[in-house]
Amino acid sequence: MSFKELSKMSTAKHRMRDKKMRNQPINVTYSSQGSSHWRNGGDTPTGRGHDLSPHPWGHGSSHSGHAQGGGWVRGHQREGHGGYPQALPTHITASAFAKARAAEVNAMLTAVTKTTGSSHVFGALPKHMRRRAMSHNTKRLPCRLRDMANNMLEKSQKAGQKVKKEQSKSKSRKARRRHGNMLLEFNRRQRKNLWLETHIWHAKRFHVVKRWGYCLGDRPTYKCYRACYRAMSSHCLLQDMSYYCCVELQGPGEQLLAALSKLTSKETGPTFAAAMCVSGSRQGSVVVYRAGQYPLQPLGPVTFLWRPRTQGRGGQEDQGSQGSTHRQLWIWAHPTMKTDLLPELQAVCQCSEAVLPPAPVDLPVPQPAPTPTLAPGPGAGPEAVQASGSGSKRKWSSREPEAAGPPAKKLLGCSTISATTPVTWRSSTTGIVIRWVLTGTTGLVIRWVLTGTTGIVISDLTMEMVRYRLIGPLSHSVLTETLAPATHTDAPGKSRPSPFWWPDHCRDDCNMSLHQQQAGVFNMLRGVYSTAEVPAGSVLGLTVDDPRLTLPNKRSKAVSDIRKAQGVNEERRRELMLKGIPEPLSQSSLWDRSVRDNVTHNKMTDQEVNRLRNDVLVPGSRLPTPLQGRVPVLLLQQSGKSQGTEMGSWGAGWDLLLPKAWGMAFWVPLVYRGVRIGGLRMSLKHTQNKGEPHFPHDYPDCPAGARFQEEQEAELLAKFRRRPPAKRTNYIKHGCLAPFRCPWQQLVEEWELIVKEEGGGGGGEEAVVPMEQEVTPPQSNFTVLRNRKSLRQLSAWCRPTSSKCQRARNLGSTPQLNRNVAASLLSAHGGSSLVWIRLSLVTKGQPEQHALVCVPTAEDLQLVRKEPGCTGPQEPLHTDHFKSRVKRPRKKDHNKPGTSSSSSAKQSDPASVPGVNPGPDPSSSSSLTNPCTSVPSVNPDPSSSSSLTNPCTSALTLGLWPEPLPSVTSHCSRVTLGWVTQGDFSLSAGCGEALGLLSLTGLLHTLLRQPDGQRGLVLLRNPGSLQYRFAKINIEV
Repeated sequence: MSFKELSKMSTAKHRMRDKKMRNQPINVTYSSQGSSHWRNGGDTPTGRGHDLSPHPWGHGSSHSGHAQGGGWVRGHQREGHGGYPQALPTHITASAFAKARAAEVNAMLTAVTKTTGSSHVFGALPKHMRRRAMSHNTKRLPCRLRDMANNMLEKSQKAGQKVKKEQSKSKSRKARRRHGNMLLEFNRRQRKNLWLETHIWHAKRFHVVKRWGYCLGDRPTYKCYRACYRAMSSHCLLQDMSYYCCVELQGPGEQLLAALSKLTSKETGPTFAAAMCVSGSRQGSVVVYRAGQYPLQPLGPVTFLWRPRTQGRGGQEDQGSQGSTHRQLWIWAHPTMKTDLLPELQAVCQCSEAVLPPAPVDLPVPQPAPTPTLAPGPGAGPEAVQASGSGSKRKWSSREPEAAGPPAKKLLGCSTISATTPVTWRSSTTGIVIRWVLTGTTGLVIRWVLTGTTGIVISDLTMEMVRYRLIGPLSHSVLTETLAPATHTDAPGKSRPSPFWWPDHCRDDCNMSLHQQQAGVFNMLRGVYSTAEVPAGSVLGLTVDDPRLTLPNKRSKAVSDIRKAQGVNEERRRELMLKGIPEPLSQSSLWDRSVRDNVTHNKMTDQEVNRLRNDVLVPGSRLPTPLQGRVPVLLLQQSGKSQGTEMGSWGAGWDLLLPKAWGMAFWVPLVYRGVRIGGLRMSLKHTQNKGEPHFPHDYPDCPAGARFQEEQEAELLAKFRRRPPAKRTNYIKHGCLAPFRCPWQQLVEEWELIVKEEGGGGGGEEAVVPMEQEVTPPQSNFTVLRNRKSLRQLSAWCRPTSSKCQRARNLGSTPQLNRNVAASLLSAHGGSSLVWIRLSLVTKGQPEQHALVCVPTAEDLQLVRKEPGCTGPQEPLHTDHFKSRVKRPRKKDHNKPGTSSSSSAKQSDPASVPGVNPGPDPSSSSSLTNPCTSVPSVNPDPSSSSSLTNPCTSALTLGLWPEPLPSVTSHCSRVTLGWVTQGDFSLSAGCGEALGLLSLTGLLHTLLRQPDGQRGLVLLRNPGSLQYRFAKINIEV
């Protein structure tokens, strides 16, 4: 054994000795000469010794003891006789002896009470008594340890659970399911997203999505795509459009028209001042712009309705105490457009003074009952119906001031705003307007103009009315079977005062005469074969009985009855179809706020209607009509397909306007007439089949459309990244730069550069923007061309035909297309304009969203001329230069020098791909030395190309081209004209159809270079495909 090993062993022994002697008194010393080392605090046989060394334990160093001959070795003398001496000390020190014994007792108690590594009680048992089953069954433990084991078991079970507050025993399921408590719970859940009155009905049958601050039904949970299309084509489809926002304007007619004229232009079509619309007998639609900014900065499309001028007793116009010039206007807009439209209306109408809303209507508190006497439905706001009755409040009611107050019943239209938020604005008494006046001598001069009040009042009626849309040729049959004109009130009911609005309304003979005329026109609709026979936009006011009183026992399908049509006067029916509904019959009591509130607050509950149904003698017969069972409504005819010559009036229907809180009372009877229910997805398909743009999807130049495209891109990108990389489409190899969005601004800029280069003498048809071309920042944003005169010219030049290319439209007086006419059109509208088009595939194929619309080459046109049924050319497969940077190298390749460089060079070599711009050679010396530089230089600007050359500065996704994008026009083998916003196989046309936008400059550039017999022929390619398909352009006005 070596000297080092011996020294280690001796050192370990001394450490053990020091550990055992740490609690000994300081006045005991042990001799190293073999004498006894007493540990009792007394004197040794040779005398009392004192250790003067600085050792903390009062004895000499262990190393010095080991160097001498003697020492302590595990309880015996190293050089002694093998045992302790028999002589005892003559005397001891009491204090030192007690201190030493106390230290030993403490050490013993610590060793006994201290548990082992595991904190279980089994450690207190000897090892031969421990059993594995004791951890599951504590009865196997001794009785003295069972209580401790049970306590530890309960603590371990509660450790992973959250402490839940016990609910009060009074809130049983029966109490929670009471109508009043359920309404309070529903109101609490509408803090972020508002519910429509039909939300609970939709939640049981539809996939509900949260859009635009509402919970809306997107699509049914069952398969019904073709069934819904058949309903729109042959019967009726029902949709809840109550999420549309309504803005009411009141004031002098001249002031209203002057203010609204700043937001529209006659070049886009009829405006707010259209003669048919101002009279109130027609509903109009128009695209609204910011004040004085046409054709730039559009806000979006709106529909509007003027209130007809009422006729007094003498046959003259009467508008109440405010005179005959006072008018009332309703403007309906999409909820995403409200934040942009409302401030613009306030600016042009000079309505900046907010009017505090009136105090909420408090109804008498009913007696405690299992069901409240007022049930406005789930569409009411968080301050809506609050039920009364016994029982404690919900646990969250203490945090809500609305629910903590008295159980008064309140009705508010929109639960997204509080009761103190103003919803009405009026013009102030005086206003100051700053005008910049251009003079010949001093230039621009500021003039302060003092203006008076305009007398206009703006009110936000969001969720104050319910709007249902019925689409289909038999929509009028569904309405005539569901609704019944209100019955007259008897003479005693007219004489005595009544809290309801209908008896007071019946006291006027003019009102009753008007009601009879409206009922006659409504009954005349039974003889109409199709909804499209009624002029588009017609308005009919009516007062009907509660439809719950005539609810059938079984669900049936409403159809047109020929026998009912025979009883209708043929001359009056023909006059209705040609001239429409007369202007006086468009009047309705729904325009009056007092009538709407009265009808809302006095609505019969379902319990009362069921009680009436239970008391009727003959089951299934009509129930008696109470005084509060009359509801004013408005019927608005929605026009069908009005553009083009194909499928005229397809998709026509009726809109039904109701007071709030009456949603479910009309919804269920309509469903019982056999209608199909559609959601947001079916609304999109409806506009697609009509060939019209859908808001906000197809309005990229509007603020709401830009926001929607950003949200849609984020949603599609997240969905793309959720898929595994091996299951994704590599859009870089397919030559698709932006599969989830459409870079419209970059498209119009590049086409302007193409035209400028060709106008300056540059190349012909093949002159395109190179991939390395730097695009200058735009001077103004792009716009969509909405000038009807220009669209008619483009429509004639494209020679629009049917979907199967069977017939062409007569050109009429449209000038022939040449360079001068095209240049004048471009100068009038600018080069940064887009054109809305409809594409019809010539052969098979199904267009998809964000598909590319490209210009066919001369070889492509020659190919389709020889083979009309050919599928089209194919795009060569592109090279993914970013794949080597995104893909992580395998572990076994880390230690192999040059493996990653060679593999990336093989993957990034684009020389073997014909027709694709290969970029710089990745196999050069710089790319071999630095793998991060093996990416083609797309943009020469160092500030923008740094994100491409350095993978650490930008997050790359496999299959997607990173920002900034190269040239979108010349990236593929065919020059890009635009993109598709909606695309699918059209059941109405029997072929694939798509809706999209093209660059106006690129469209004229293409039409000028195409032969007359093939004008308007383009190529269409889906983002995940390499196959081009021939398609025909249709610009319908």
